[in-house]
Amino acid sequence: MTGDPLFADGVDLTVVLIVIGKVVVVFAVLMVAVMFYVWFMRKVIADMQNRIGPATAGPFGVLQTLADGVKLFFKEQSTPTSADRPVFLVAPYLAIIPAFLAFSIIPIGGEVTIAGHRTYLQVAELPVGVLFLLAMSGIGLYGVLLAGWSSGSKYPLLGSVRASAQLLSYEAALGLAIVGVLVQSGTLSTRGIVAGQGWDGPASILTDWYWVPALVAFGIFVVAAIAETNHPPFDLVEAEQELVGGFHTEYTGIRFAIFFLAEFMNVITMSAITVTLFLGGPAGPRIDVLPWLWPIVWFTLKLLALLFCTVWIRASLPRLRYDQLMNLGWKFLIEIAFLWVMVTAVIRVGQDEGWNIWLTGGLAGLGAAIVFGILWAAMPKRAAAELPEEVR
Repeated sequence: MTGDPLFADGVDLTVVLIVIGKVVVVFAVLMVAVMFYVWFMRKVIADMQNRIGPATAGPFGVLQTLADGVKLFFKEQSTPTSADRPVFLVAPYLAIIPAFLAFSIIPIGGEVTIAGHRTYLQVAELPVGVLFLLAMSGIGLYGVLLAGWSSGSKYPLLGSVRASAQLLSYEAALGLAIVGVLVQSGTLSTRGIVAGQGWDGPASILTDWYWVPALVAFGIFVVAAIAETNHPPFDLVEAEQELVGGFHTEYTGIRFAIFFLAEFMNVITMSAITVTLFLGGPAGPRIDVLPWLWPIVWFTLKLLALLFCTVWIRASLPRLRYDQLMNLGWKFLIEIAFLWVMVTAVIRVGQDEGWNIWLTGGLAGLGAAIVFGILWAAMPKRAAAELPEEVR
C-alpha cells in the first residue's frame, strides 16, 4: 500500500477507516458477484440448451443462488472419524482467502477523494503486485491439497493429488505469460501496468492495450487461468464419475459450499486480472459527467465480457482426459511461452535500439516457430495401436 496517495501524509484514524471500508466493500462486492455469476451461468447455459433455468426464487430466478447458499448453511456439518480435524476444518478457508487477496491488488478505477484523502479505487497498491498475485495463486493450492489429505479417504486424496499436479503444471505457463506483459510495461505494479494502457480513442484498443503486442502471452494466460481455476474443460480435480466428487467428497453443508464459492471467486478474480494485464483495466472513453464512475463502468463491462466467455466455454467443451490436460500444459503451453518470452525480449531490445520492429519481430517469430517445430518433431510419439483401447 506504499504507493497509495492515501498514505502520503501519514496514517490517522480516518485513513484506517477508509482502508477498512475498502476491504469490506470489495469483499461484499465479490460475494455478490459470485452469487450473480452463478445465476448468470445457469441462465446462459439454459438458453444455450433451450431450457428455462432458474425462474422461481426472485425476479427471473435471480435469488436462486442465495437460496442454495442459505440451504447449505443450515445443512448438517459432518467430519469423518479418520479425518485430521484441525486441518479438515481450516482447508476451505485456505482455498477462498487467496482468491480475495489476489483481487485486492486489482485497480478497478482511478484516483478519488474520500473524506479529504486521495486514494485509488483499489484495496492495496503494491510495488510488486504481480509477484503477490503469483504467490496467492500458489497458496490457493494448499486449501485443495490439504482438504483431500485431511479427509482420511483415498478418493479425496486422489482428487487433491490431481489438483496439485494440474495447478503446478499450469502455474509455470501462467507465470511465463505474465512476463510478456512485464516486458511491455517495465513494472511489477498492477497500477503501473494499467497506467501504461491509456485511452486516446478507439485505436488505443489495438495500439495501447497489451493484448496485441503480447497476443500469444494473452492466449496462454487465458488457457492457463482457466486451468488454474479448475474451470471446464479442465475440471479433472472434481471428475465425479472417476473420483466420487474429488477432493471435497467428505465435506458437507457450508464447508462444501465454500469450495465452490472459492472456485467461482477465482474465476472472477482471474478474469479481472486478465482485464488488468491485457485489456487496459479501467481505461476507456473519458466522460466529464461523474468522471470517477466511468472507469469502473468500463472495467465492469470488460469483466462481464470475459465472464460470458467462461460460461460459453463451460457450455461448449467436454472435459479433457488427464493425459490430454498434462500434455497441453507441458508439451505446448510452457514451450510456446518460453519462446514467446524470447521473441518479446528481442522486439523490446529492437524498440530501444531503433531497429525495424516489423523485420525484427518477423525474424524472431520465424526463429521461434522453427525451434518449436524442431522440438515437436523430436518428441517421441506413440502409435494409435499402442494406446489402450478405451483411449483410442
